[in-house]
Amino acid sequence: MLAPLLLLWPMSVVLTWLVAQGIANKPFDRELGDKARLVAQHLSVQAQPGGTPHTLFSLPAEAAELLHADESDTLYYQVISPGGEFIGGDRLMPAPADEEVAAIGSMVFRDDEMNGEPVRVAYVRVRLPGQADGAPLVQVAETLGKRSRLATEIIKGVMLPQFVILPVAVLLVWLALARGIAPLNELQQRIRRRESHDLSPIDEREAPEEVSPLVRAINDLLARLDRSISTQKHFLADAAHQLKTPLAGLRTQAELAQREIDAGQSDPQTLKKSLQQIARSSQRAAHMVNQLLAMARAENAAQSLTHPAIDMTRLATEAVRDLVPRALEKRIDLGYEGPEAVRTGRPAPGLHVRGQPVLLRELIRNLVDNALNYTPSGGTVTVRVVDDPFGQVVVLQVEDSGPGIPAAEREKVFQPFYRALGTNVDGSGLGLAIVAEIASQHGAEVSLEDANLRSRNALPDGAPAGPGARFTVRFPAVPADPGPDDPPKG
Repeated sequence: MLAPLLLLWPMSVVLTWLVAQGIANKPFDRELGDKARLVAQHLSVQAQPGGTPHTLFSLPAEAAELLHADESDTLYYQVISPGGEFIGGDRLMPAPADEEVAAIGSMVFRDDEMNGEPVRVAYVRVRLPGQADGAPLVQVAETLGKRSRLATEIIKGVMLPQFVILPVAVLLVWLALARGIAPLNELQQRIRRRESHDLSPIDEREAPEEVSPLVRAINDLLARLDRSISTQKHFLADAAHQLKTPLAGLRTQAELAQREIDAGQSDPQTLKKSLQQIARSSQRAAHMVNQLLAMARAENAAQSLTHPAIDMTRLATEAVRDLVPRALEKRIDLGYEGPEAVRTGRPAPGLHVRGQPVLLRELIRNLVDNALNYTPSGGTVTVRVVDDPFGQVVVLQVEDSGPGIPAAEREKVFQPFYRALGTNVDGSGLGLAIVAEIASQHGAEVSLEDANLRSRNALPDGAPAGPGARFTVRFPAVPADPGPDDPPKG
């Protein structure tokens, strides 16, 4: 606020000077006009026999003394006949420009120069009795000494109080702002003194009322950050606990094989069994690490919406094709239903979503992998992409003929490291949590229900019966980006 004050002060000086000049000119202009009229009163017309009237000018000594009564300024006057001839006064006075000459009888003022000195000039054309054509011009000029002194006095009268008022105003502004900002400084110091682990809310009662919305927003951020850190700590604790089991099994089997070798009891079958357990434990640990990396990658929301439209049918068919060998190994019928974008070489219209291809591929693989894990041998798993006739959503479904998931546990299965009781399937408990996280980052909705395949005669004869599970993910649909061979629209 001090910078604008210091900038406005010289502007105020300039404006005051201009106003003072105008104020000083008015009374002296009236006096100068009166002197011009006094000179005009001594003009007369003398009639000529058989000719034009002759203009006469005679200024008495008393009138001349009255004109020069002011000793501080120099006065000049001039009288010009209607024909432009010099009649009396100072011959060297400049004549007004043609456009400056006003109507007869009107007093006009102008700024000019006389003998290299600035002067103020009052001039008037006088109508004399008996003179039909034209009018003589009377000019009276005066130097600007009195005017300058008066303007200076006005400036002093206005500016001198400002030299006192301005420092006082600056001091008052400084004190007011210092007092007003003091609570903010105190709030800043309280925040700076906090430990890095202290995420408790800031007391709004000790903050200024004007920044209460800001304090509430900071408290909301601190609460969300506290929840995020608590979730991460809980996640790391669960991850450490989950990794402890396969690593402990690895160490146990390795120590057991080493003791048998040291004791000379190197039975090939026993060693083979230990090596198989080691391989299983290392595979489980590697799967757990991969799932943890996928979970961390899914939590990064910054890159979800910065990519062009992606064809969901291509991602689904690629995921099915990659997992066919595992389905054949378990004797499970893995299939795909939906538009065939790969065969036509063009993406199917209306089946595009916006997001990160790596994360979307991870979502589909986790859903299919979960279905293959829990579907018994001889069952079926179907991946389906459904087009919305209104073009609002893209629906992805993964359906299996496994034992299904009880309704009471359907919300819990999306939590990290949760596994339904009564299942003997190896897993990390992170697959569906990754699915939920990726779906959330892409603005999609995930739902879970019974598949009821048996009621629709979807299972072959002899296949294991079960309610099955159907995972449905609804993505917001986006227009497809035109391909290089697409014809231009419009």
